[in-house]
Amino acid sequence: MLDYVLEQFRPLPETYKPEFVLIVGPNQLEQVQEYMEIMHPDKSVHFVVQEAMRGQSDAMYIARDYLVGPMLMTFSDTLIETNFDVLADPKIDGAAWVKPVPDPRRFGVAEVDKQDWVNHLVEKPEEMSNNLALVGFYYFKRGEDLIAAIQDQMDRKIMLKGEYFLADAINILLEKGTKIRPSRVETWLDAGTPQSLLETNHYLLEHGHDNSKIAEKREGVSIIPPVFIHPTAVVENSVIGPYVSLDADCEVRNVILKNTIVEKGTRIQQMMLEDSLLGRNVQLQGQAARLNLGDSSWALE
Repeated sequence: MLDYVLEQFRPLPETYKPEFVLIVGPNQLEQVQEYMEIMHPDKSVHFVVQEAMRGQSDAMYIARDYLVGPMLMTFSDTLIETNFDVLADPKIDGAAWVKPVPDPRRFGVAEVDKQDWVNHLVEKPEEMSNNLALVGFYYFKRGEDLIAAIQDQMDRKIMLKGEYFLADAINILLEKGTKIRPSRVETWLDAGTPQSLLETNHYLLEHGHDNSKIAEKREGVSIIPPVFIHPTAVVENSVIGPYVSLDADCEVRNVILKNTIVEKGTRIQQMMLEDSLLGRNVQLQGQAARLNLGDSSWALE
């Protein structure tokens, strides 16, 4: 997911030289920092730890020393496809990426006036009249203005269930006259739940990340596209696909895999797996199953 999140910024104009600020939980820093050093050594990256989960605005506030000047913000479980054309508009102070949806009631939405300016954000509206769902991707011409709005939000204790939500800070900006343009997208992928992550994997494999033509050259392995098999993964006497992603250094022997994501270093033998998510360095052997397992789990029969 981190790779794909970073990939979203590739279409930025060449005049932008981005620095990345990754806000992580207290148990994520070591893993994420090591990964970025190995996989993205060319990027300028700052790491900020949010020790207590006090909401999106709190996360931004903790990272305030780095949020100076123009800034883009995205949630780590959201993927969109955009060309960033809206950034060329000299009249805007910010942008909120949105997507029309059939039923907006489970999302936050942007209310837009007749001149196509955002005038208010509403969390989980009761009515269906406004269907511009917020996808969790924003631009602010001045990060300092966002931080000032968050400070105001905290002073006024505008929170819900112990958390400060970013939509409330943006509404404070709008109250002060900030000009925010909606930027509409067609592709919006979610990875916040196991099922949505598997659905996102479907889309990515169907749109440029399938390497089944290379994978088909493996002797004794039947490939049902689309799939992604890392070159260092070992696959023997198995059926892989459709919609399978195998990370580096996996070992898969005598296995049938369907609609499954397998992370680095995991070993699977003599099983049929489908609709599953496996973390890093998992050890599996047994019968047919649907599993969601974190790093270093094991199930041997």
